[in-house]
Amino acid sequence: MTKIPHQILKEAYKAGVESDEKTRSGTFMHIDQSTLYSKINDAYKDKIEIMDTKEALHKHPWLEDYRWKLIDEDKDEFTKKVANEFSGGYFIRILPNIEVILPLQSCLMITKNNLEQRVHNIIIAEEGSKAHLITSCIQHPLIESSTHIGISEFYIEKGAKLNFTMIHNWKEKTLVRPRSAAIIEDYGEFVSNYLCLRPVRDSQMYPTALCNGKYSKASFNTILFGQRQSLVDVGSKAILNGKGSRTEMVSRAIARKGSKIYVRGSIEGNHQESKGHLECKGLLLDSESYIHAIPELVARKEGAELSHEAAVGRISEKEITYLMTRRLNEEEAVSMIIRGFMDTSIMGLPKDLNKEINRIIDLTAEAH
Repeated sequence: MTKIPHQILKEAYKAGVESDEKTRSGTFMHIDQSTLYSKINDAYKDKIEIMDTKEALHKHPWLEDYRWKLIDEDKDEFTKKVANEFSGGYFIRILPNIEVILPLQSCLMITKNNLEQRVHNIIIAEEGSKAHLITSCIQHPLIESSTHIGISEFYIEKGAKLNFTMIHNWKEKTLVRPRSAAIIEDYGEFVSNYLCLRPVRDSQMYPTALCNGKYSKASFNTILFGQRQSLVDVGSKAILNGKGSRTEMVSRAIARKGSKIYVRGSIEGNHQESKGHLECKGLLLDSESYIHAIPELVARKEGAELSHEAAVGRISEKEITYLMTRRLNEEEAVSMIIRGFMDTSIMGLPKDLNKEINRIIDLTAEAH
């Protein structure tokens, strides 16, 4: 990555991109409207593929059968834009029965004012494979306004496991519209982690997982931090079609400085042996902000077990008082509560990435 400008690399590192590529199985960077860098660690050559989506479509004609299979290109104005013209994106393929110990990393960055970035990502975890993909979506600090539209389609084949972490590090005038869906086959598992810890003008996303296989599983873990008039509308949906299919959704949201957060979650139980649980907790740090939790459970077969719990409120005075009896002042007590509330241990992230996220959370807590 030595040919990439220093300022771009500096911002990428802040969003979880690892500079030492020896700790990553593969690296991909897409800047504005073109792919700038793509490389596979020598230890994983002939085990994984990572390249620009346009290049992959040229190399693998069969990939056209995967593009727009899970997401309707006419779904809304944003999918139509990507279908009409896109700049690329990443294609990642983990070959059968390969366990990728080191995480894959990708970075989508905007460096030009008023740019509308349109990407289409396709990820295939083939039968019996295991991998962890970390995607960082960022904006150059000197750029004020831009738009990001990202289409992502995930294919989790029989017995495969994919842990996908997306970190958004946008700015206050950015419009963000990701559209993603995953299909999980027999005994497959898809884990989706999403973190939004910086201000963003308007972000709306609603990823869907189709648990079609026997004993397939989808997990969604979300941590949101809204501030400075941000509008964040984030949800997830799991459709449980397979025998023994199951899902877990866990969301944490903190709102401050007039931000508005909508946290949506939907589970459809279409098999009598399907199970799902949805949990949402929100924390308001001022009276100008707003959190709306919207859980939805639909059981279409007798025997489906679906449940949810949701709670939104302010920091408990009792908790603050208790911590102050432990020799903390009020500000320290509130910061500790925020840190505990935004705990990322539920996500099973790599240690180095967890360290960087916890650093951001510490800054967030100190600025409450």
